[in-house]
Amino acid sequence: MEFSEIIGYIGALAIGVVLGLVGGGGSILTVPVLVYLLGLNPIISTAYSLFIVGVTALIGALKNIRKGLVDFRTAIVFATPALISVYITRRFIIPAIPENLFTVGGVMITRDVAVMVFFAILMLAASYSMIKSRDPGAEEIAQNKSFNYPLIILEGIAVGLATGIVGAGGGFLIIPALVLLAGLPMKKAVATSLLIIAIKSLIGFVGDVQNLSIDWPFLLSFTAISILGIFLGIWATRYISGTQLKKGFGWFVLLMSVIILIQELALS
Repeated sequence: MEFSEIIGYIGALAIGVVLGLVGGGGSILTVPVLVYLLGLNPIISTAYSLFIVGVTALIGALKNIRKGLVDFRTAIVFATPALISVYITRRFIIPAIPENLFTVGGVMITRDVAVMVFFAILMLAASYSMIKSRDPGAEEIAQNKSFNYPLIILEGIAVGLATGIVGAGGGFLIIPALVLLAGLPMKKAVATSLLIIAIKSLIGFVGDVQNLSIDWPFLLSFTAISILGIFLGIWATRYISGTQLKKGFGWFVLLMSVIILIQELALS
């Protein structure tokens, strides 16, 4: 096993640890680990990420269901358009995108480069969400709002599209939507988002199974290590402040997004 592969599997453990500690955000590391450490194609990496994220989120969701924290009405209203959107994206839109898109200044922009650049842009948004302190009064105001069905459905479609393209869970997009549009308390929003992420990620992966050749031994072993990381992260929450860690991780994600943009645009 090469050194980069060892680091890649350590990355799988780190993904789970961050998810266990912070409750989200760790999945944003999955694609960079698969692409830059393990040398996988970005399209394959986003497919594998959907499975890894879906399974790990499902474990968290089942735990939250037992605690009674999941709002099933909101999950169904949000997840239904999201899972349709992500399935269509992975089954039809991604395979239809040509390998070579366009030329800028004599440099060919390929599909793989475009996917990674879009992924880096979402990482920037995720880092901002993690770094920015939440207004304590915002949640109370949101809970007084009525359940906004049209906006929740539109948000579900948009998140499904983004998830389908980059293979990340999109919790940083879903949680604010559940608080602001569905009026859920933060704990319920986080818990419900995990169920939504699990459903739409795994449905998206089904679209990939019909298009791609899946290396199941690798995928299952990587996922198992990530799940182990989740339990380590949950155990570590007794000793580490999740709030401060979330901000620190947000700055790390910001740095990673800049590195990816430089790698894909300046050095390609």
